[in-house]
Amino acid sequence: MTTPSIDQQLQESIAYIRQQTSQKPRIGLILGSGLGDLADTLAAADRVSTADIPHYPRSTVSGHKGFLVFGNLGEVPVLAVQGRTHFYEGHGIQKVAYVVRIMAEMGINKLFVTNAAGGVNERFHPGDLMSITDQINFMFRNPLTGPVVSGEERWPDMLHSYDPDYRELIVNCGMELGIAVKKGVLFVSSGPSYETAAEVKMIRKLGGDAASMSTVPEVVVAKARKMRVAGISCITNYGTGMSTATLDHQEVTDIAGKVKPRFQELVRTVVAKMDQS
Repeated sequence: MTTPSIDQQLQESIAYIRQQTSQKPRIGLILGSGLGDLADTLAAADRVSTADIPHYPRSTVSGHKGFLVFGNLGEVPVLAVQGRTHFYEGHGIQKVAYVVRIMAEMGINKLFVTNAAGGVNERFHPGDLMSITDQINFMFRNPLTGPVVSGEERWPDMLHSYDPDYRELIVNCGMELGIAVKKGVLFVSSGPSYETAAEVKMIRKLGGDAASMSTVPEVVVAKARKMRVAGISCITNYGTGMSTATLDHQEVTDIAGKVKPRFQELVRTVVAKMDQS
């Protein structure tokens, strides 16, 4: 049996989603580990289980519930991804970014990505929030490989992976709210093991400020779709070798939970202003 093209898969996915909701979101939100509770605060929400969407990759990570939540964040209609998928779960790299393609097909042209990340910059501490200014792809995979998907550029310019106006908007909104927001470059590898102490030193020398295992594929596809992208990393731990603590996923979700009130307040404020720009 012939596997349908990504274009065909998207048509089937969109047809199913439109049977579940008539909402028309203007901004897409991808919520990282421990940060998904923001989706539960949306007003007039429609929840679509990703397990039921044809061709949609399943999330298997603790803290990622596996729902597309359509609703209003304040006055802004959004689509919140409550449970992203990761390359290390065994999905093809094209599938990791599948949700961004769904967003684009639904008319969304602004994307807000979030993630949990380890602090590599020695001035960063667990609980900090970082406006992502750029990214380094050490996954050595690109979701644009293979046949060109309709509506996507073959060779997108990645100079401004994260919209310059949105990078500053995040910091300025933080100042208005009394929330200190750092700026930094996100370094992404495939995981699922955490980096070694030697790798953390390498990341720092290469210009990375925080390390994660997600986000890059989604942002690459967003740029190919000419979407404007904003990004926040929640620094949940020190990089390996920077402290004596043993790293585990529970620590990541625990710290993200403690940051939740500040994170949600900041995202709400930024999204309202993104919608006006």
